[in-house]
Amino acid sequence: MLLPGSWLGLMGGGQLGRMFAMAAQTLGYRVLVLDPDDQNPASAVCDDQLLADYDDEDALDALASRCVAITTEFENVPAESLSRLARTRPVSPSAESVAIAQDRIAEKRFIAATGIAVAPHHVVENLADLDAASETLYPAVLKASRLGYDGKGQARVADLAAAKLAFLNLGSVPCVLEQQLDLKFEVSVVLARDLNGNMVTYPVAENIHRDGILQITRVPSPRVTALLGDRVRAAAKTIADALDYHGVLCVEFFVLADDELVVNEIAPRPHNSGHFSIDACVSSQFEAQARILAQAPLGSSHQHSAAVMLNLLGDIWFRDAEEAVEPNWAALLANPHAKLHLYGKRSARRGRKMGHVTLVGQNPVALWDQARAVANSLSIEWPSQSQ
Repeated sequence: MLLPGSWLGLMGGGQLGRMFAMAAQTLGYRVLVLDPDDQNPASAVCDDQLLADYDDEDALDALASRCVAITTEFENVPAESLSRLARTRPVSPSAESVAIAQDRIAEKRFIAATGIAVAPHHVVENLADLDAASETLYPAVLKASRLGYDGKGQARVADLAAAKLAFLNLGSVPCVLEQQLDLKFEVSVVLARDLNGNMVTYPVAENIHRDGILQITRVPSPRVTALLGDRVRAAAKTIADALDYHGVLCVEFFVLADDELVVNEIAPRPHNSGHFSIDACVSSQFEAQARILAQAPLGSSHQHSAAVMLNLLGDIWFRDAEEAVEPNWAALLANPHAKLHLYGKRSARRGRKMGHVTLVGQNPVALWDQARAVANSLSIEWPSQSQ
């Protein structure tokens, strides 16, 4: 185990990096962030930072020289950079794991090879590939193979003509044409796996999205039975073991009729749907990330309180005006069950993740009602499909 006071390196200074830094510092570690933006959310809390691009070799060498272990807070860090760092320092997750998660084509092939279901799909590298795709895939979603997140880099398509137009609009980059499935609901599970293969899983979360962005996470969910939860965790563990994964990993699932499970995607890092663990679990997903990097024993992922998490997007700053207006945080915090987390971003804009609020307590039904009231007070549209 690395002694407290040791330096841990972090590739990326977004909100996930900010929360990692705070968790690592609570354990006594110092955090050095590499990020090209001097106003990144982690900059206000980290111990030091390197302002450089993620493929800057001098900056990478400086990070490796100062830190005893290194992690990443988002999956689009160049895998080559992680490989360079791994020549001299432990890196979690590995470049190989990140490379698979960065590419939807490689990701689907890898998951399918484990025997776990993925959505029916067709790889598209040119217009001729679209001509060769089965008509049974439509209606479908055309997804760019790389650099897509929060609904970006994808388009819903009803037929071949729409798919061709979308392919051109996406820049004719390699894509996946994925059948649009009839979902009952969506779930995810976060797990932490250390360098020795020891693993803990967090409770299975039900997720509700809007415009491709996570809106609400509910744990426990009345729709996740004990049997379904066991199957979700078992599938996620199978994927983590097959990757020989080291770090925090999130696996997202579609739940279909008869509780059939289909993997949507994996994220090789802490995940938005796991933020509830900060306030509702013994050890959060970010503490787990720090423990793994420090080669410390894994903490408990036990959930001691029910939780409903709401993402706070920049839209709520503009609900009544063209110019940004600060939301009424005092009214929100008047609810004693509300735990507010703001990410320190300098400016709000529509669709931008500015923070989240988690309602915690012992009565899941009451918390759901309170979350609805909080959403209404912030002019967050409550989803019609929610229970």
